Amino acid sequence: MTQYLLSFDQGTTSSRAVVFDDKGGLIGIDQYEFQQHYPQSGWVEHDPEEIWQTTIKAARGALRKAGITASQVAVAGITNQRETTIIWDRNTGEAIYPAIVWQDRRTAAYCDQLKQQDSAIVERIQDKTGLLLDPYFSATKINWILDNVEGARRRAEDGELAFGTIDSYLLWRLTNGETHATDATNASRTMLFNIHQQVWDEELLAQFNVPAQLLPVVQDCSADYGVITADQLGQPIPIGGVIGDQQSALIGQGCIRPGMLKSTYGTGCFVIVNTGDQATASNNRLITTVGYRLNQKTVYALEGSIFMAGATIQWIRDGLKLISDAQESQHLAEQTGYQNPVYMVPAFAGLGAPYWDPHARGAILGLSRDTGIKEIVTAGLQAVCYQTEDLLTAIRSDGVAVEQLRVDGGMVVNEWLMQFLADLTGIEITRPMVTETTALGAALMAGIQAGVFDDLEDACQCWQLDRSFSPNIDSAERQTLVTGWKDAVGRVSVID
Repeated sequence: MTQYLLSFDQGTTSSRAVVFDDKGGLIGIDQYEFQQHYPQSGWVEHDPEEIWQTTIKAARGALRKAGITASQVAVAGITNQRETTIIWDRNTGEAIYPAIVWQDRRTAAYCDQLKQQDSAIVERIQDKTGLLLDPYFSATKINWILDNVEGARRRAEDGELAFGTIDSYLLWRLTNGETHATDATNASRTMLFNIHQQVWDEELLAQFNVPAQLLPVVQDCSADYGVITADQLGQPIPIGGVIGDQQSALIGQGCIRPGMLKSTYGTGCFVIVNTGDQATASNNRLITTVGYRLNQKTVYALEGSIFMAGATIQWIRDGLKLISDAQESQHLAEQTGYQNPVYMVPAFAGLGAPYWDPHARGAILGLSRDTGIKEIVTAGLQAVCYQTEDLLTAIRSDGVAVEQLRVDGGMVVNEWLMQFLADLTGIEITRPMVTETTALGAALMAGIQAGVFDDLEDACQCWQLDRSFSPNIDSAERQTLVTGWKDAVGRVSVID
């Protein structure tokens, strides 16, 4: 008898739910976008209640489209946008402030102040957490909420409040407050978790003035996370897996051996390479992070984060209104070609790896009187590939050989984009049959806990190749393109 797996995939711009069978086949999917709030320049917020409502609505829709009921689901898994921070009332479940999104830069000045006060803080944080001191991560967001919401710090110290990244918040709501937990991957993105000792770090909690009473229990990615109550989906469903979205895609792409890497093209772009049981320190501003944790054994990874990928095309669509649908971008790029004189640097929320410049802002360069819609749209697509090449260069410089890149996410259906990515990076790009690998990874982790799969090796047999893209341009043309990009970035950010 077929066993079904339900995956909650809560992202930055939408909440989706996916039903898979026990071979990794996609049986049903539903998705709802939710509003992005920008109360000030550099601030990005979400409404936690809207996240919850769209999440549960998507789950009900996915079950309906799959033609099954909750009683036929063996287990559920959760994957989520990471670093986004919510603090809520333990009694009511209501958030005391909107969710502060990972893209938010409001604590940039606070980070700068900490660096000025303590020259060793950056190294200390990196040694313990594998992260850089940056507004991207949760610690400074927690500190901001506690300092700016009246009475919040006192209530936190009294144990009245709970902190969580999105996974913890959804767990709380799905279990009606029975589970306050997270997994090692999400914990590793808070800047409060010692990735070597696998514990909340007391020194960092003191540094960022975060009361330990706020924090969730940290578990393996595949573990007992409680039960979805019957009132949510009609029948109780055990929750067996929780994993941050990019690490989930690493699993969904079958990258379970050292040296294997994937890149996800969603709201942002995230390249992760498996480094095995070694927490490899980067000399090129990449993040050392937890890849996944099973049976109390931690597998590490190096990661490069790009803040704007699909979000750039979304801005071109909704902000500039140059296109009405993201699919139009492929046709326009085919008309423009590679030799586009226009470069877009999408630093709308600063620049991520390897630059880590929270003060950089976006720019469109190389405009002339004959510049039109197709050149600007193409530049938006090309920027995604240029930023990917930045990350691959950093990975190579850290001593990891790069021969193949497995890709996923909503943007990879764009054939022009994938071929340009292969040509620009000079390596083979492989796209799987099921591109919902983020949702798949969480389902596989849950399936291991429920006994649907024997182990991780068995679970990752679900990966199947759809198409590969091989590079077709010479190194001279490739270098010309990269040089133009570097010049454009240098105009909006100081490159060390």
